[in-house]
Amino acid sequence: MAVKIRLARRGRKRMAIYDVVVADARAPRDGRFIEKIGSYNPNTDPASININNDRALQWLLNGAQPTDTVKAMLSYRGVLLKKHLQIGVLKGAITQEEADKKYQAWIDQKETAIIGKKDKIAQAKEDARKKAHEAEIAKNEARLDAIKKREEEAKAAAEAEAAAAEAPAEGEESEAPAAEGNEEEENKG
Repeated sequence: MAVKIRLARRGRKRMAIYDVVVADARAPRDGRFIEKIGSYNPNTDPASININNDRALQWLLNGAQPTDTVKAMLSYRGVLLKKHLQIGVLKGAITQEEADKKYQAWIDQKETAIIGKKDKIAQAKEDARKKAHEAEIAKNEARLDAIKKREEEAKAAAEAEAAAAEAPAEGEESEAPAAEGNEEEENKG
């Protein structure tokens, strides 16, 4: 019986979550499996990979073949490196302590890289949020300036109309006394 380590899909449409399972190669993708050893969620950034490393290593040492995707995930989690080091220990090339030191150093480096990536993503989101906030503030200030300008123009237009209305009224008053004077002169004569 050929045993594969592969993904089994679950979750709703367009929001897939996968289980990492050990299954018979002839079994359906989402069907019968021997053991569930982890999960994979590609919807997060970075993707969440939760695998029981010890069980995955045990199955690899027993001859289970990972699919290409699972192989990449196991490599990312360091299971394939641990298998490589464990085979070296079994052959006598290195001691268990040396293998553990190399594996721990690799794990520390990998965790640092993952934390750096998460921090970088969080910083990018924060910068985008600040930039959007500043753009919104500038947009609001531009709107307020436009409103003030319209109000000032309306006020200036109203003052101009009032001044125009007063100017002819003053002109009529100045003509009226002159007209009265003319009438008086005409009455005299």
